[in-house]
Amino acid sequence: MISLPLREINTNMGNKSLKYLFLFILCVLLQVLIFNRIVLFHIAVPIIFIYFIIRLPINLKLSYVFTLAFLLGLIVDIFSDTPGVNALACTLIAALRLPIYYAYMNKDDTTNRLTPGVTTMGIMAYSKYLLTFIVIYSVFAFTIEYFSFADVKGIVIMSAASSVFTFIILLAVDCLIPVKS
Repeated sequence: MISLPLREINTNMGNKSLKYLFLFILCVLLQVLIFNRIVLFHIAVPIIFIYFIIRLPINLKLSYVFTLAFLLGLIVDIFSDTPGVNALACTLIAALRLPIYYAYMNKDDTTNRLTPGVTTMGIMAYSKYLLTFIVIYSVFAFTIEYFSFADVKGIVIMSAASSVFTFIILLAVDCLIPVKS
């Protein structure tokens, strides 16, 4: 039996934490500085910052997932002048993360330790997982933003267009950046 020294284990955990911190900051900066300014046909807005929540390991404690998702949404809310919309929507998708994941993956010991991605889940399962995540987020966020069901058609069109636009971008990013389990 080969055992790793404790220092190597702590270094590995530190490297993963730094990787996720970098991804958190990158997603926020890209969303706030670039993607908030892109509006396709005046209806579709790419929502790429949720990629951070999607990329979190499945076996990460729920308390961490909720905290990180809320902070992510709150920071984007602060810089986007959307009071609480993204924080609430991010917290919702954090709560639905595991049920969505296990709707497309078998629940066993090997899938429990994965980080969702094309390379770990396969293109079809990951595409379904990603699209479900994005659609739930978009519908919820746009409904809260409108705060009314008076313009249901507008909410549906914006949600659908933003979901497709975001899906294409995030799937392309994930295909370019391999995920290690």
